Amino acid sequence: MSSGGFDALYREGMGLIEEVAAYLDGPGRADSQHLSREASFVYATESMRLTTRLMQLASWLLLQRAVNEGEISPEQAMSEKAKVKFSALPSDRGGPGWDELPQAIVDYVEKGDRLFERVVKFDKIERGEIAPEANAENAVSAQIDRLKSAFGA
Repeated sequence: MSSGGFDALYREGMGLIEEVAAYLDGPGRADSQHLSREASFVYATESMRLTTRLMQLASWLLLQRAVNEGEISPEQAMSEKAKVKFSALPSDRGGPGWDELPQAIVDYVEKGDRLFERVVKFDKIERGEIAPEANAENAVSAQIDRLKSAFGA
């Protein structure tokens, strides 16, 4: 993973962890006190899922940072990362109480899901389970080459 790309992912991930923790310990407590029984259950479930996913992501990000900084070998990191079991994202969300949730927790769940999907993808690329996508510059270059061929330039 390129250092710049990882650095941005790391900052985003750790920043989200801090934001969610601050929300759940502060405004989130107040927000959750006024929910219906169904919404309270959904809030508790989603905040627990989110916290679990973010802790899994933090473990992965910290291991990757240790590799990038030369603190551990890639092999050591792979061994440790194998112990980090990513929870699956729910296939859908909703149901009784979902529409009553505070917008802040809904936003954090969505941000957490997007970050989770990116980290899982990077992890699969790193493990060789999927091929890295060609970057946009290579795709543009390939398209230009096809146009040159088509027009005989």
